[in-house]
Amino acid sequence: MTNIAILRNYGEELEKRIRLRSFPLAVKLLKGEEDIPQGAERPLRDFGYRINLCQGYALSRREGKTIAAFKEDMWCFEPIVGYGWAEPPQDFLEGHNRFPQDVKDLEAGKNYATDFPRFEAGRFKGVVSAPLTTVSFEPDLVIIYCDSEQLSLLMLAREYKDGHDLPCHLSSHAACVYAVVPVIQTGECMVAIPCRGDRYHAMAGNEMLFSIPTARLEDLLAGLRHVEQSGYRLPRSPQMRREPEFPESYRKISRMLGGE
Repeated sequence: MTNIAILRNYGEELEKRIRLRSFPLAVKLLKGEEDIPQGAERPLRDFGYRINLCQGYALSRREGKTIAAFKEDMWCFEPIVGYGWAEPPQDFLEGHNRFPQDVKDLEAGKNYATDFPRFEAGRFKGVVSAPLTTVSFEPDLVIIYCDSEQLSLLMLAREYKDGHDLPCHLSSHAACVYAVVPVIQTGECMVAIPCRGDRYHAMAGNEMLFSIPTARLEDLLAGLRHVEQSGYRLPRSPQMRREPEFPESYRKISRMLGGE
């Protein structure tokens, strides 16, 4: 079985186990137009207008399209800066992106610019996205839009291999950046929050973004399969009990702490 076929199977299994409302999103950073997969649509060329990157991702995860976007396809500057398609303007570095709209002063705006995750300029030129279930390229990472219950299950599965907690770099801005750049920089999973653009222009709902490097998908699915054996799966019916039932491992530690 080819890598692409395996990845598509992973996508189908994720959809089934997590009960997703949109496709798991396969994302690959591109070094040039020569890397665009065959059949990918370009916003300016094929639609006749520019879009925000979150809208391109929405077209992939909601409508099943393969979308390739470059600097000339974008209105929003944050992925252009974050993905390293251009050097950040001095105004951005000085904090004018955030001040006076939503931070106290320029110093606060500058702090945001300093914290903003980004690749060095010139490393990449574009990005392509598609549903994981129909992907025709090997992605760098996968983004899963999910609710809090689905995220809890994904986090439980992520912890299966090594048990470590997940440190996150959260922001109210630029979900397309925070869900991608730190993942590639660290090789670790990431959780992000839909930004205002994602909500207002790309119709994100009450969702979170869970991102995972493609190389770790197999471990994630192994975790999902394992925890299902203990009853952690979706759908799951909640129960309010005066004496909740716990597994023996919980009860044992409780007894060590003086519980019954």
